[in-house]
Amino acid sequence: MSLANAQTPRVDLVRVDKSDRTLTLIGNGQVMHRFAIRLGGTPLGHKQREGDRRTPEGRYLLDFRKADSAYYRAIHISYPNRQDRANARQLGVSPGGAIMIHGQPNGLRLAADSTVTLPMDWTDGCIALSNADMTTLWTLVRIPTPIEIVP
Repeated sequence: MSLANAQTPRVDLVRVDKSDRTLTLIGNGQVMHRFAIRLGGTPLGHKQREGDRRTPEGRYLLDFRKADSAYYRAIHISYPNRQDRANARQLGVSPGGAIMIHGQPNGLRLAADSTVTLPMDWTDGCIALSNADMTTLWTLVRIPTPIEIVP
């Protein structure tokens, strides 16, 4: 571990505020970074089913990294949880899955330090950052880390 990494506070919580379109990294109760985000194409409300283009709400874990994503890096969110599966079962639908925090689509050919983002909510329910912000998140967040997504 480098000296710089030893001095960087650990991220204890990732907090997403859907209405403010922000993702905040919190360590030792202090805001470390705050990033602008893009959400699913139907951003209001909690994800109910596969294909609804909503971003889930609640407490989950960032549980694995995906370097070979169709987007610039990705970190998986542990949606659906037990309650999400039960709700979907009651509705007779699949809850969906594969919800990630990721950078911009690889097809845009943006550099890792690019601050460019698509200008609207466009994901299928994921949380999108600029590639530069995704690089910071990727570097600072350990697996597993709790994530809280609020309306």
